[in-house]
Amino acid sequence: MKRLLICTALIVLCLLIAGGLSYAGGDGGLHLGGYPVLLICAFIAFAIQWLAFIPAYIFQTEHYYDLTGSSTYVLIILLALFLSAGSEKGLDGRAILLTVLVVLWAARLGPFLFRRVKQAGKDGRFDQIKVSIPRFLLTWTLQGLWVFVTLIAALTAITSQHSEPLGVIALLGTLIWLLGFALEVVADAQKSAFNKRPENSGKFINIGLWRWSRHPNYFGEIVLWAGIALIALPVFQAWQWLSLISPVFVFLLLTRVSGVPLLEKRADAKWGGNANYESYKRDTPALMPRPPKRSV
Repeated sequence: MKRLLICTALIVLCLLIAGGLSYAGGDGGLHLGGYPVLLICAFIAFAIQWLAFIPAYIFQTEHYYDLTGSSTYVLIILLALFLSAGSEKGLDGRAILLTVLVVLWAARLGPFLFRRVKQAGKDGRFDQIKVSIPRFLLTWTLQGLWVFVTLIAALTAITSQHSEPLGVIALLGTLIWLLGFALEVVADAQKSAFNKRPENSGKFINIGLWRWSRHPNYFGEIVLWAGIALIALPVFQAWQWLSLISPVFVFLLLTRVSGVPLLEKRADAKWGGNANYESYKRDTPALMPRPPKRSV
């Protein structure tokens, strides 16, 4: 009963956070039927996760978790773009640019994570969670919050009724996004290639970008969403500035909740005490890349 109450409270908190950000970002933004389009986007983001939860729990599978999340990104931002196109402001270069960048990111990451889970047979993070209805439902609800809050800066700019021409800030944001995207793609490719080699079975990766950072893919993820927020920033007004929580949320999520901490714990359990691993961990930063101190 205690676990049920805690999970219920956290689900309600997720909805309140999304609702509050929807009205803040919707201040001066597009409305539909009297409601901010951002609120509609938030509702859809959660609804998709809850619908996906039903078969996921019945068949006790997490295989489609990441793919559902990435698909939701695409659906939500395309919906925002479509509704914005029919507004008085119409489409502008900023809205199109933000949509293209988000769709490119999601179209690459979603299938990549799906293939990785299918090849591994499971995602170990869900072993104990998926057997519990409240915990598993909370996990899907948190994904809905993750999608919406991560997208909030882009969605706010797309649905804003205020327009500004693309300029130096948008160019800088795009370059930052390209840097982050490249880091994430290269890091993922290097790790996939490393794990495919039979001789690397049971070993930790310490080559390529992974010599510079223990989690270069997560660093790239944080950087690219900072670029998205920077592109969106010039049209923010009044309460819309709260939408800058997007890259902060991504940073906190990956460094304090579900990203780095979980993987570090699993790595310590697997290789802790191994001299090479301890040396690698001591000399290589957890997140922000830097040239390696010495060979590992």
